[in-house]
Amino acid sequence: MQEAFLHYIWQFKKFDTTQLQTTRGESITLRHNGLPNLNGGPDFFNAQLQIDQQVWVGTVEIHLKSSDWYVHNHEVDAAYDNVILHVVYEHDTDIFRKDNSVIPTLELKLIIHKNVFKNYQRLLMTPHKWINCESDFADTDDFLMYNWLERLYIERLERKSNAIEAMLETTKNDWEAVLFMLLAKNFGLKVNGDAFLSMAKSFDFSMVRKLQSQPLQLEALFFGQVGVLEKDVQNGYYLSLVKEYQFIKQKFNLSNTNVIPLQFFRLRPPNFPTIRLSQLAMLYHQHPNFFTKVMAAETLEDLYALFQVGTSEFWDTHFTFEKISKGSRKLLTTNFIDLLLINTVLPLRFCFLKYQGKNPTEHNM
Repeated sequence: MQEAFLHYIWQFKKFDTTQLQTTRGESITLRHNGLPNLNGGPDFFNAQLQIDQQVWVGTVEIHLKSSDWYVHNHEVDAAYDNVILHVVYEHDTDIFRKDNSVIPTLELKLIIHKNVFKNYQRLLMTPHKWINCESDFADTDDFLMYNWLERLYIERLERKSNAIEAMLETTKNDWEAVLFMLLAKNFGLKVNGDAFLSMAKSFDFSMVRKLQSQPLQLEALFFGQVGVLEKDVQNGYYLSLVKEYQFIKQKFNLSNTNVIPLQFFRLRPPNFPTIRLSQLAMLYHQHPNFFTKVMAAETLEDLYALFQVGTSEFWDTHFTFEKISKGSRKLLTTNFIDLLLINTVLPLRFCFLKYQGKNPTEHNM
């Protein structure tokens, strides 16, 4: 048994509260169980209870066994001097204050509601399950399940819309710029998401508009801002990127001091940031006014078609700048596009419909 289970039992009174008695036969009347203490010290504070005719206000400490009081050295800790009740699953010894008076103890072993204890055993003490509540699925009403899932979906979109609204404020309602930042973050996945987002924020989106007709310059902008064009690499593509970035950096007075460094560790080669940045550059090269196209899409097939992009030619035979690899066209996979739709497109459409004064829950896709 876990002590956290006893905390739950005590906090929500999942035990028989009638005719409560201490282990010494004194009557207990609960007025307030107290509030959980998330810091050091006794488990609950500001508890109020009556033992026989005496009203007490103070803290409550909870253990599996009474003797755990001494195991944890509470007898020498002044923070436990004002404990008014020791709540345990099993009482095996009396506990004393410094003045040798006994701390009242409540044993829960025989008064926990049977159904609560039974559910605890079934959920947390049965091994070899996918998740603890898997056996309850068949008993869950379909209508309840679908409504719960829909509510979770809406709540997720609402949380993401808060972040989008903050981006809109910083970009003066430039929806194209917000879409770019969201896509950049999600192209970076969990490992490089923050790094890609910091790159997207390191320059004004107007630069993407100016450079997107020249894919090499767009790649140079992305690669240069994340700091991967500072190596001693001798191939024509890399040297062209360096030359383009030096020109762009000087022309637009760019800085990348606040851009988070990239990570390659524990990434599969198709998810290397070099590949994802090139794909992001090709996406914006192929689709000027991308936000308008995304909002105009009427079906999932329309959206999938928009994201049918790959890398520039160099990356067909590379995953890094230095080493040649087996040739392969590195297109965005369906699974990756699904992640972009879930984490970027759907939240943005949800927020845009709200911005237009429409009810997002009444619109499909």
